[in-house]
Amino acid sequence: MFRSPILVLGLLLFSASAFGQANPSDSQNLQAVLAELRQLRQDFETTTVATQRIQILLYRLQAQEAAVARASRRLDDADAELARIAADRARLVNDIKQHEDFVRQNENPPAERKNVEEVLPQLKARLEASQNQEQMAQAKHADYREQLRLEQAKLDDLQANLERLEKSLAQANHSTANNPH
Repeated sequence: MFRSPILVLGLLLFSASAFGQANPSDSQNLQAVLAELRQLRQDFETTTVATQRIQILLYRLQAQEAAVARASRRLDDADAELARIAADRARLVNDIKQHEDFVRQNENPPAERKNVEEVLPQLKARLEASQNQEQMAQAKHADYREQLRLEQAKLDDLQANLERLEKSLAQANHSTANNPH
């Protein structure tokens, strides 16, 4: 009789110690889940950093596109200014030629010829000023063309950076999809 309670007590103690020990496969499963959580956390942090980089890059890309548009407008304005100056110069050259032809003709009354002769120096002075203006406009045009080229190069560089970032994210997603944890 005395044996029976000892046997029951022994069984209870043995079963309590058995409950306290974890099954080796349960421990491995727990370690695998923990490793998976750590990997997911790392992937989330990597994705967050990449997302922030993309947002910054997109903002810079947008700002650079605006800079290229401004430079392009300045170049277009310089083109228009050059065209206007060239048209004015051509008109002045034509006016000077007509006035000189008028002066050379002997059949014109002397008073009219004298009036035309007085206007000729003014037209020639305007032509010279127009040529100076055209030189300055050409220099400005060249400067604006160079600015546009530089701004476009910056834009191209930002676009290349964005493409590289997209490729690296695609590769990361591809390797994550092919190599599940």
